Amino acid sequence: MHTPLRSPFARLLTWLAAVLLSIGLTGCGYNDFQRLDEQTQSAWSEVLNQYQRRADLIPNIVATVKGEANFEQETLTRVIEARAKATSIQVTPQTLNDPAALQQFQAAQGELGSALSRLMVVVEQYPNLKANQGFSDLRVQLEGTENRITVARNRYIQTVQEYNVLSRSFPSNLTAMVFGYKPKANFQVANEAAISAPPTVDFKKP
Repeated sequence: MHTPLRSPFARLLTWLAAVLLSIGLTGCGYNDFQRLDEQTQSAWSEVLNQYQRRADLIPNIVATVKGEANFEQETLTRVIEARAKATSIQVTPQTLNDPAALQQFQAAQGELGSALSRLMVVVEQYPNLKANQGFSDLRVQLEGTENRITVARNRYIQTVQEYNVLSRSFPSNLTAMVFGYKPKANFQVANEAAISAPPTVDFKKP
């Protein structure tokens, strides 16, 4: 059976409908949702990479500290336990849509950061350990990693804030409902304005 060709007028209507749909999606934030969703995923991956980098440094730090006679065991144990807890939390793509899961992850990483900070303060009481070149190198690496964690977290926080504002604002909130763009979980910060400040980490100060 022969299918008649569409008339030029019908083709024109189809073309106009496609153009109007494209303009409508752009005006309602569809392209912005795609862009911010990709940026959020990228920022989250960098956060995870930096936290993993920190976790990977800890075994060598612990091994070096253990070589120091009479080192304060409670502080060392806290670091070991905090690392075990932080690395035991399963992180999935759904974590970004689950505030409770993200809060649990943040709390565990915060405990690990606090335990490491305490460890570095206690190290100041052990001259031999401070003079250990291997430990000094590890400390420099850890300080750099903590700075990168701060930068990565700030980028994630800012990207999610922008994404969530878009998802709750009219008319882009209608686009969010149609295409399933839900608000994403974000890190909790004590002072939202502080996320734009340059990170400074110095474990050498008691």
